[in-house]
Amino acid sequence: MPKWSIVLINLARLGKINLTKPLNAYAYETNSGHFLRCVLKKPHRRDQIAELVSREGEVGVDALALRFGVSVETIRRDLTKLEDEGVLRKFHGGARPVPRRQRLHVEESFEARMAHERYEKKALAQKLTQVVTPGEIIFLDTGSTTLIACETLKTIEGLTVITNSVAAADTLTFQSETKVYLLGGAYARGNSQTVGPMVIEQIGRFRADHAILTPTGIDATAGVTDSDPDEAEVARAMIKAAQNVCFLTVPSKFGRRAGFHVCDLDMVQTVLTERPPPADHLHALQAAKVALP
Repeated sequence: MPKWSIVLINLARLGKINLTKPLNAYAYETNSGHFLRCVLKKPHRRDQIAELVSREGEVGVDALALRFGVSVETIRRDLTKLEDEGVLRKFHGGARPVPRRQRLHVEESFEARMAHERYEKKALAQKLTQVVTPGEIIFLDTGSTTLIACETLKTIEGLTVITNSVAAADTLTFQSETKVYLLGGAYARGNSQTVGPMVIEQIGRFRADHAILTPTGIDATAGVTDSDPDEAEVARAMIKAAQNVCFLTVPSKFGRRAGFHVCDLDMVQTVLTERPPPADHLHALQAAKVALP
């Protein structure tokens, strides 16, 4: 029985409130005609949300807020936490159980990804100053997170960037002294990038202090994966020519798997993320000696 129920029952025994008229699982009418809302503490509420989603399948945010007597925003935060822990999967307006067999992830358009989790990506960009120092040479791949990170990178003095992202090259050189080498190859307009054998050959001509990359997913068993074969090939080449490999990863990418393998976790030195990943992925990263600043 939740702790608040015990407290209310004790009060009832004293004759202070009447619990015989429950309005729902978390609200009661007092003997004076007023309503008393009883709010579970976060750990208890989240446990019951997880149990409810597991039992009933898809559950809406509004229904959960009404059931637990809290705001919709509180429920959304609860669902985000539970998704990060791998307990459930969010969708627009609610949550559903984790599928027993996870499908490989296919990414949305670049424009859609630029709008998604933008706040989290900006927060990640600020963390790059803990990894990249003035005067260093870095590889930078194509991704919404790396493009957003360019505004932070261009403030680091004396930086040299080697990239296949046309958009990143343009951002880095606008009102900035950052030196940029744009890799030439077949132009893929959708992601504003160059790909193919010419890009891979040119990467081999460089050596860098860091490869700053964005994956489609990082998984405890599958490692780092990408949904695009050309982008996976570019990432592998950059990893091979860099002294340090750093992935920028928003929390939703942990546990996600895509169709093309980039590298195992023991090839990664650093993962920058907004908050710690779910326990199984955290343990796998720690076992591979990956730093999470």
